[in-house]
Amino acid sequence: MTAPLTNHAAIREPNATLACATENLSVAYRAEPVLRSVDFRVPQGVVMGIVGPNGAGKSTLLKAMLGLVRPLTGTSVFFGRPLTRVRRSVGYMPQSTSVDWDFPTTVLDVVTMGTYGALGWVRRPGKAERARAFAALEQTGIPDLASRQIGELSGGQRQRVFLARTLVQAPELYFMDEPFQGIDAKSQQAIVSVLHTLREQGKTVVIVHHDLATVRDYCDHVTLLNRRVVASGPADESFTKENIRTAYEVTADDDAFLEFAS
Repeated sequence: MTAPLTNHAAIREPNATLACATENLSVAYRAEPVLRSVDFRVPQGVVMGIVGPNGAGKSTLLKAMLGLVRPLTGTSVFFGRPLTRVRRSVGYMPQSTSVDWDFPTTVLDVVTMGTYGALGWVRRPGKAERARAFAALEQTGIPDLASRQIGELSGGQRQRVFLARTLVQAPELYFMDEPFQGIDAKSQQAIVSVLHTLREQGKTVVIVHHDLATVRDYCDHVTLLNRRVVASGPADESFTKENIRTAYEVTADDDAFLEFAS
């Protein structure tokens, strides 16, 4: 059994193979609890799906770990260290609804923004950075959209642009918030291909996901969350009918709802 996490040093020593971990993470919006004492661990080299009902705190968990939301309690570490020590090793793909898509800029410019962190405050992106951005567009299957205005894109194209912007950062750990939300089948296939390629390269991916039918296709590890962690681990162990029933608060057997679980 894994030892409990108490501080950065305790996380680092016994859990050197973890890509990220939290201990006792609690978050509230005003007086409403969103996460309660969440302990969450992600091994390196897996695609971890965070699954749960609406309002379960899935997106909040990512934001709290990344410092975008202030937790009430808890500690988050990445590769055994605070985020400030390894920030360039962690990439974040937010939901597409969080972006002003009317802003007058091109797809290539948006993806090139992913190189800013490595350049610092003084340097501006040049040919090398734009070449990396174009390569990321090729990896996501949309190099033909490089000069397109972002406001002209479909939902699936927008998600692939966001993914390309994250890829160009070349992190070791990827956080993706609902990457399959509102996209077409072609974009879905392209994103899945990238996820599996990242895993084959030894990268770690954490995705917030809502479609129970595709969890096993996309993820080899699953965390079922409903304000607290119901179960977490390899999909065969955590993504079970009993755990899904608990996470989604299903009281009666519903074969249609639970047929995707083991």
